[in-house]
Amino acid sequence: MAQVNPTVGDLEGNSRIVVDYARRAAGQGAHLVVFPEMVVTGYPVEDLAMRNSFVSASVKATHALAESLDAAGLGGLPVVVGFLDRRDGVGPRFGQPAGAPQNSTALLHRGRIRLTSAKHHLPNYGVFDEFRNFVPGDSLAVVRLHGADIAFAVCEDLWQEGGPVTAVRAARAGLLITLNGSPYERDKDNVRLELCQRRAREINAAVGYVNMSGAQDELIFEGDSLIVDADGELVSRAPQFEDHLLITDLDLPRADPGDPPDGPVDGIRVVRYTVSTEPVDRYEPRAHEVTPRPDPVSDIGEVYRALVVGLRDYVLKNRFGSVLVALSGGIDSALTAAIAVDAIGADNVYGVLMPSAYSSEHSIADAEELVKRQGISGRTIPIGSVVDAFQAANPVEGVAAENLQARVRGTTVMALSNQEGHLVLATGNKSELATGYSTLYGDAVGAYAPIKDCWKTVVWELARWRNAQAERAGETPPIPENSISKPPSAELRPGQLDTDSLPDYAVLDSLLSAYIGTDKGLAELTSAGYDPELVVRVIGLVDRAEYKRRQYPPGPKISSRNLSRDRRLPITNRWTP
Repeated sequence: MAQVNPTVGDLEGNSRIVVDYARRAAGQGAHLVVFPEMVVTGYPVEDLAMRNSFVSASVKATHALAESLDAAGLGGLPVVVGFLDRRDGVGPRFGQPAGAPQNSTALLHRGRIRLTSAKHHLPNYGVFDEFRNFVPGDSLAVVRLHGADIAFAVCEDLWQEGGPVTAVRAARAGLLITLNGSPYERDKDNVRLELCQRRAREINAAVGYVNMSGAQDELIFEGDSLIVDADGELVSRAPQFEDHLLITDLDLPRADPGDPPDGPVDGIRVVRYTVSTEPVDRYEPRAHEVTPRPDPVSDIGEVYRALVVGLRDYVLKNRFGSVLVALSGGIDSALTAAIAVDAIGADNVYGVLMPSAYSSEHSIADAEELVKRQGISGRTIPIGSVVDAFQAANPVEGVAAENLQARVRGTTVMALSNQEGHLVLATGNKSELATGYSTLYGDAVGAYAPIKDCWKTVVWELARWRNAQAERAGETPPIPENSISKPPSAELRPGQLDTDSLPDYAVLDSLLSAYIGTDKGLAELTSAGYDPELVVRVIGLVDRAEYKRRQYPPGPKISSRNLSRDRRLPITNRWTP
């Protein structure tokens, strides 16, 4: 199982990845190689699926890939890939995407596509819009290889009851392998393992789960590919957040040599291809590779690694060479800078300090200390005179004066971005984004927001974890302790603290998580013990800030419900929950 990182739209580059990993697998004696969901096109392709030219290019690239494998001397090795196909013979139909595109699998063998099938269950929740982009398949691919029957399905087909899973049992396959582009969420790896174990026992067959690695826009794919046997026991498991070739020897039952049952079962017909009918001679199997989870006690390190992967791939896949971070001396910008350094290296991270009349000496010192600790390039551009010039031309006061400072900073970092080519990172966290505690065209500017799905309390956890990791390695902690321990402040007026405008973050984050994460309303939140006045106030803040969130940069999804595609609410909205 090849756990790889394709790029959406890079059909040639993705095909080279397939050939490379197939060659590596063949060199280690593999009999079959399986790649993730839509590896040829990258995933998710979103509305590219409805462009006829893109579907045609995907089909052409997959045929060419079969030929390339054969030309590389790998034609005898069965290779299964995900690609974008179309359902032939289906004209325009109301309520279905144009061109009848399908999220499909293909078996490549001896220079040709020998078998295809398409995803049956199309997820239409959270970040998924597959019912918009694809038409469902109605077949299950089963390949007879060395006398064993192996079935193939795609991602959601394993998660939903019925359909392909039911057909696998009826077809009496000894192994089901699912091709996946399954995005990362906290705690999902255990859910994924339990799902595979349950399905294996249901169909009385081993289950392989090959997942993508890397990131695409807001989604992170952490790999975590695995195999369980027919009893649900874990056989092998790949690492998280890295490309990997997981090679596993399995002792599969020999297929019934008689006429196999082909259904249809539960609306699914079975399509078959035979590679070979005779078992291979017995040999000594290799030891099973089971990568342990990094930290069985806390998953905060897992979250940190996910953020690093998300930022790294966003920068590299969009062909930026460097990033720019506005450094305030606070915890959010400090953590953002640390993630950036771990993602693309200190030489490619640039920090800018922009003190105003209200910037404290300790915040300036903390930002300078961070530059020194992380080894990034730093500069200081005081904004006091620029703010004064604005005030002289158009005097403002109160919140307008506070926002003016933030907007001068936003203009400054974008000017540096335009001049020097850096990608600007927004440093806001999920608590701020939820409540609207940010300035449009000020601290909200940027092209990517690495911690936008992290509550403020999680930001502190991540910072402490990263410093502890450095200490264990005998290195200098990258984040100054004062940035972690001091009360958070925007420093836009004398003596300002976040708690002047917001509740204590521990209380706020708990309430926000309940309101945003579970859609609990006023009555449910107050019955859960939250102060009624606080609930009304926080709900009002969240609902009024929807227009700000629509204009905020993308950032990596690490929770089960982020404030972007997971949660889509109208801006103009008079409903009070």
